Amino acid sequence: MSTVAVTRLIDAPVMRVWRVFTDLPARATWLSTVDAIEVMTPGLFGAGTVWRETRTMPGDIQVTEEFTVLRCDAPTRFVVASPGIGADYRMTYTLTPVEVGRHRGGTAVTVVQEGAPSAPGGRLLVLVFGGLAARTVEGALRQDLTDLASAAVRPAAA
Repeated sequence: MSTVAVTRLIDAPVMRVWRVFTDLPARATWLSTVDAIEVMTPGLFGAGTVWRETRTMPGDIQVTEEFTVLRCDAPTRFVVASPGIGADYRMTYTLTPVEVGRHRGGTAVTVVQEGAPSAPGGRLLVLVFGGLAARTVEGALRQDLTDLASAAVRPAAA
């Protein structure tokens, strides 16, 4: 299993960040690498919510991934799972209010992605591309959190 963790400070309150992050139909408007979102389940964001994201990856390759919310502790934490090709992924997002310092009133958003091979070929890929894959995932997670920060501080996100 490989694990990648990224944290980003966002100068917006937890509730605003939560609203932006969990508004699935709007995600394609603020995530720079997401081309389309298809919400598969009706209702509010919570455990059992399923959606598909189509992203453009390096080399202009489009990839569609399906995500399922496994756990939701609004407005501070949710866990999603996504089956991959040769590996399954689980991401835990935690939103923590910042109570001291220059970011007081803001939110620290941490995402931890765990990947586990789901097929023998996946184990080989982890061995061969493990470090490179981790750096690629880390870069993608950082970009998503940068995009989230931009969207959450816009006046329209209030």
